[in-house]
Amino acid sequence: MSSNLDPLDLYDVRSELSDDEVMVKETVARFVDDKVIPLMREAFEKHDFPRELIQETAALGLLGSSIDGYDCAGLNSVSYGLICQELERGDSGLRSFVSVQSSLVMYPIHAYGSEEQKQRWLPAMARGEAVGCFGLTEAHGGSDPGSMKTHAKRDGDDWILNGSKMWITNATIADAAVVWATTDEGVKGFIVEKDMPGFEAQEIENKFSLRASVTGALFFDNVRIPEANVLPGVSTLRGPLSCLTQARYGISWGVIGAAQACLDEVLKYTQDRVLFGRPIANTQSIQIRLAEMCRQITTAQLLALRLGRIKDKGELSPTQVSLAKWNNCRAAMDIARDARDILGGAGISAEYVPIRHMLNLESVITYEGTETVHQLIVGKELTGVSAF
Repeated sequence: MSSNLDPLDLYDVRSELSDDEVMVKETVARFVDDKVIPLMREAFEKHDFPRELIQETAALGLLGSSIDGYDCAGLNSVSYGLICQELERGDSGLRSFVSVQSSLVMYPIHAYGSEEQKQRWLPAMARGEAVGCFGLTEAHGGSDPGSMKTHAKRDGDDWILNGSKMWITNATIADAAVVWATTDEGVKGFIVEKDMPGFEAQEIENKFSLRASVTGALFFDNVRIPEANVLPGVSTLRGPLSCLTQARYGISWGVIGAAQACLDEVLKYTQDRVLFGRPIANTQSIQIRLAEMCRQITTAQLLALRLGRIKDKGELSPTQVSLAKWNNCRAAMDIARDARDILGGAGISAEYVPIRHMLNLESVITYEGTETVHQLIVGKELTGVSAF
């Protein structure tokens, strides 16, 4: 019977999906196989984000997929997770683009924006006609968003924004940035448009991770923001933190795809690689390592599916998301590193996917909350005491 089991889905998680969820998964999987994977090796090597994929992801309804209306697909949370999983099987850079557009830009506009803001931005972003980025992290702050120095002050009917943001996905290709800043009235979100005087985006070069993704810094020098561009629905850190919860949820699914890609690669390699007269897949040491990868992927799949079902019931706790992001990122990182090692000298070549996924996951395990941050979030839940 074991020969009938899918090594990338040992517990048959697929059977727990609805017909619609399976259709989403299969559609995105075909897109990744046909359009994404063939591009990603060269894109990674050239430090280039394949922008032609923006319109194709939009045409499939992958941008803002969980939003109802505004030309969005209105899919459930599990479907969004499956989208992230399949995209990251291709490359973390593309999944990051979709995550930022969907969870960090379209989500806050939908959750906290005015109807005018929703009508202006959400359909355009769903169609890929406008790209967004999310400005929260600052060079000095990192894991402490409450220490942000970017600030805005009222000036008549407008706001004057000053400061900077760092490590921003989509920075230099964005038509608008949802930027969080301190004000005398609390923490507010501002929709900063690319042509506003005093606003500048600079790309960060020389990255060895997420090379097939645009990463940059944002600078604000007395940028005048009209009141119509301020998100009216929130004035505390709850706003940006709720966005991070959405993004962390998608990451919890996404990294499973990266891990599956690595396991799939080494399963094929170890059956073909012959040493000392037999395929290395026939040795105990390799089988134990492959079994460990399978154990970690299976655990991550079950954790993500349960998290998605909780989210779709409207009962999600940020602590639950932290546990999944922590566990699944760590599992994917360990799998990618071990897959690279099993490949031996070939493992450092981009001809094989583990080295690319391994390098990408160094960023994924860091952004939207480091592993330590998520451990402390869970620790606070368990003890009732914040150790931050």
